[in-house]
Amino acid sequence: MVSSSEAIRERGRRKGGGGNGSEGMRKLLLGLGFLVQGFRCFPWMAVNFFLKDGLKVDPSTLQILQCSANLPMVAKPFYGILSDSFYIFGQHRVPYIAFGAFLQAVSWIAIFLSPSNISFFTITLYLLLGNLGASVVEVANDAMVAELGKPPSSSSKNSPHSSSGQLQSFVWIAASVGGVLGNLAGGIAIDRFSPQVMFLMFGILLSIQFLVTIFIHESSLDLPKSPSDRGIKKQLSELIVALRKPEIYYSIIWFAASYAMIPALTGTMFYYQTEHLGIESSVLGISKVFGQAAMLLWGIIYNKNLKSMSPRKLISAIQATMAVFMFSDVLFVKGVYRMFGIPDSLYVVLFSGLAEVLYFFKILPFNVLMAQLCPPGCEGSVMAFLMSALAMAVIISGYLGVVLSSFVQVTGNDFSGLGHALLIQAVCTLLPIYCSSSLPDGVKAKTKPKQG
Repeated sequence: MVSSSEAIRERGRRKGGGGNGSEGMRKLLLGLGFLVQGFRCFPWMAVNFFLKDGLKVDPSTLQILQCSANLPMVAKPFYGILSDSFYIFGQHRVPYIAFGAFLQAVSWIAIFLSPSNISFFTITLYLLLGNLGASVVEVANDAMVAELGKPPSSSSKNSPHSSSGQLQSFVWIAASVGGVLGNLAGGIAIDRFSPQVMFLMFGILLSIQFLVTIFIHESSLDLPKSPSDRGIKKQLSELIVALRKPEIYYSIIWFAASYAMIPALTGTMFYYQTEHLGIESSVLGISKVFGQAAMLLWGIIYNKNLKSMSPRKLISAIQATMAVFMFSDVLFVKGVYRMFGIPDSLYVVLFSGLAEVLYFFKILPFNVLMAQLCPPGCEGSVMAFLMSALAMAVIISGYLGVVLSSFVQVTGNDFSGLGHALLIQAVCTLLPIYCSSSLPDGVKAKTKPKQG
């Protein structure tokens, strides 16, 4: 017997025919979702200045907050299992996107309505609530991308394997555009508006996303058909089976470790650039815009030229490039570039922004690889587990950065040990390359056996 939710989806599939209508609705929903996701840098730029100038926190406290606010991201597998297992009004992706957008809007508007002397504990709670909503949205969006981004089952001309990865590239570009706009607007707005006003602006944008989402029914998206009677126990069992596949769990372990073992120094570098060098917020905004523009260009280049390249070689090359940029930061802090007449502000714009986003370049080819490896029916759970592992790795990386800064005795007023910290960071970045054999070279499209 066909369930009512399956019937609704089947009617929607026949109605839309899987043609341009459903593709347009997918791009509207996913494009808006990833655009807003990329635009999150806009309020977070305001958070950094609000904590530094308003609450007078030190670099380590700022970085601890940045890392701790990501704790809701660690529970992504739970959200993925929920969205895979439970349908809401016959839908199992769109309602979770709407709910997540609603939670984010509430959190940022609540910070706007709070007094200027809001306590550190209170703002931390609001940021945790906002990231909870963001993580729910990301899980649902990533699951849809994984469902729609699988390689074709045959190598026929009607379903070329070259189409695999196009949706991942599209959403990557959407997130990059959001990042460009968010950083550009943030760099301008931080000098003209209070951080609270910027929080309100982002809350309004999230409210718009919520309103758009609730008027989109999942049947218009023509998603791949999957059973709707999955319970949490069954879904968890399928997730465990998927994670037992060596090509999946070895890849996830390597990917997470490649982030976790690098001590992040984002909070320290933010204070170094703004307090020690006196770099203006507008310059930081332009730097981040340059970085996001590089991410946008990376998405285009990957989609056109690099999809057929071995994921192992591509990701390893990105890892090595990250280390090169970190060694470059050592020279920057030591004043080497200044000796050659390169202003600090120019280096920050051209290199710091790019070095910051290089950290995330390998996510795109790895997501494409994981979407191909994902077993049907538990895309949300597996991709959520991957993002959870990444979130935990980033948190560990941030805490290690605090420990490293303390070890080399870097403070808000003394940056004499920053060069040594950056050198250690660069060496740690090179280490995962020696274990990159854990990554598969790719997944080939399956071909149907020839009939005798």
